[in-house]
Amino acid sequence: MDVTNRRITKIAREVNKLVIRTMKETGIGSGELDLLHAVRHSPGASQREIGEQLNMDKGAVARRVASLESKGYLIRRSSPEDGRVQMLYATEKAESLKCSKAAVETAFYEWLLEELTEEERETCADLLDRLYRRTKTESRSGFPSMSSRLEGLL
Repeated sequence: MDVTNRRITKIAREVNKLVIRTMKETGIGSGELDLLHAVRHSPGASQREIGEQLNMDKGAVARRVASLESKGYLIRRSSPEDGRVQMLYATEKAESLKCSKAAVETAFYEWLLEELTEEERETCADLLDRLYRRTKTESRSGFPSMSSRLEGLL
């Protein structure tokens, strides 16, 4: 039984709504934010590689890349090994957008925790850090524990 009632997911969903609402003012949609995030974490990746990371088809990736490029958030460079392959890079404008998104999230979480005492905030932060580190360890190893738990569920 999930004693959290998926509250971490629900809180993340709410902050994401605020981020999307705020980012719309910059002309960037949620799918474009996801693609920019992937490119920032994999500079020089091809459109095919980004599509695989995001589970997106070629056409959708191409449309988002073209849109982000026209808005000045991405640049494409031909691969030195294969000129047909376009490598993707985030621009400085994309990096400033990342800072804007982080600022919105920070403001939300500061607001969220302001009703807690200092001790409660510290405890919350410590517990979240523990959970985050466990999550990253599981993710980096390919989700072996979760794979066995999910067998037969899907």
